[in-house]
Amino acid sequence: MTQIATKFVKWDIPELATLQGDKVYRLRVRLNNGGKLNREEKNWITRNVWESIYFKHGIALSGYHFDFSDVLKRYFVKQYGNIHEYYAIDKTALRSILHGRIEDIVEVTH
Repeated sequence: MTQIATKFVKWDIPELATLQGDKVYRLRVRLNNGGKLNREEKNWITRNVWESIYFKHGIALSGYHFDFSDVLKRYFVKQYGNIHEYYAIDKTALRSILHGRIEDIVEVTH
């Protein structure tokens, strides 16, 4: 079972249990329990990971890091002659955060 979140700050923060009502907490718990995500939730996770300034594979909330690396895939996107790296749950979720003409999307597998 994957951890729900890890503390990434040095100062005192509220207990993790106080975040149970937050969307990121609920989605991480559902994934830990083998649950499925709907399209809106996949898009939401992808957008929030993309907007994260601290982590490439997770979402920060109140001093905790919610890691989604187990469900994210690595993509290279060619757009306007440039190639950029993104992490997304799937291509559809990735397309939901991109704007403009996309020349190519390649999933990187290891």
